[in-house]
Amino acid sequence: MSSAYWIYAAELADVQSQEVLPVSTDGHDLALYSVEGQVHCTANQCTHGNAFLSEGFLIDGEIECPLHQGRFDVKTGAPTCEPACDPVRVYPVKIEDGRVFVELS
Repeated sequence: MSSAYWIYAAELADVQSQEVLPVSTDGHDLALYSVEGQVHCTANQCTHGNAFLSEGFLIDGEIECPLHQGRFDVKTGAPTCEPACDPVRVYPVKIEDGRVFVELS
């Protein structure tokens, strides 16, 4: 039995191309990204340091942590640049009627 569920996160129009939108919903701090027309979602906290990824820079599909400049692929969560070495959690996203929903568990 799955405990996963979909929750409204934002209006699609609020997720601007090549920018990061921080979202707090249902006890989760998330970051939404629009990359090449696709919306992606990760946890908003860097796995290397205590920093919000939404305060970093989105560069070529990677979010750069504002604290130590480690990077993560926003599609997979994989670290792509030191000092980050642990992946950041990614969440499934779906778009319905111009609204962004994220699957939480």
